[in-house]
Amino acid sequence: MIKIEAIIQPNRFDAVKQGLMDIGVEGMTVSEVRGHGRQKGHKESYRGGEYSVDLLPKVKIELVLDDKLVDPAVDMILKTASTGKIGDGKIFLYKVEEAIRIRNQERGAAAV
Repeated sequence: MIKIEAIIQPNRFDAVKQGLMDIGVEGMTVSEVRGHGRQKGHKESYRGGEYSVDLLPKVKIELVLDDKLVDPAVDMILKTASTGKIGDGKIFLYKVEEAIRIRNQERGAAAV
């Protein structure tokens, strides 16, 4: 099993979620987060004063998938989240040793 963690633009979330559901991904955890990469934020003005917005809103999607779904899921995230502009986000992959469903103690891929 692999955990996919994707940090994407908030306005791309619906397309990414629908794309993942279309390929058979059944569950995900979604968080609203803030951060920045190389773009380091931007400057905005409010009531005549300028201020720096250095932590930009993002959406973090976490999925734990059976190995056979990982490549299609990564491809779908790349396809649906990309705008071709700086700040599109990142995808991280982690090896998962074990998963356990609390309700009935199922283990492994069955628990996911």
